[in-house]
Amino acid sequence: MDPLEIVGFIFGVAGVWLTSRGSIWCFPVGLVNVTVSLFLFYDHKLYSDVVQQAVYILLLSYGWYQWAQGKTGSDLPVKNITAANLIYLILAGAILTTGLGYGFSVYTDASLPWIDAGATSLSFIAQFLIARKILQNWLIWMVVNVIYTGVYLYKDMHLYAILFTVYLALAVYGYRSWKKTMVHD
Repeated sequence: MDPLEIVGFIFGVAGVWLTSRGSIWCFPVGLVNVTVSLFLFYDHKLYSDVVQQAVYILLLSYGWYQWAQGKTGSDLPVKNITAANLIYLILAGAILTTGLGYGFSVYTDASLPWIDAGATSLSFIAQFLIARKILQNWLIWMVVNVIYTGVYLYKDMHLYAILFTVYLALAVYGYRSWKKTMVHD
């Protein structure tokens, strides 16, 4: 088993667990996870995942900044997504999936370029929603985790397949936990 996969597994579980608890520490722990994962995915020719990890560095940094705006992450209120923002994110996801899928299928030797591109696009959206503390991020993560569990089983990355199964359970927990903290008008 690849040592990077083990390190990624440990920091991945810790990061998502901390996110589900609303802890600002999810961001530095997540940065370790995505940096390790970037190198691992490059070795496995999952180029959309490589791009995803690079973008996660930016999104995690943005989220850390958002949550640290003079308060703790728990002080930032959990919100629902607006209908208008949902439409924008669906359009952005479709465009990004098409661009990444096409680019990686035509110009690289990527493994599973279209599936990887779709899951990557959904992941970007979910991570952006975490930074804004939007409840529906967890629903998107549930879909992403199911997709990636299959991809990693196919690629014989068994520890990462287990990791994404754990992520699925943590996404259910995170959704329930965040929903309880919402202030309803």
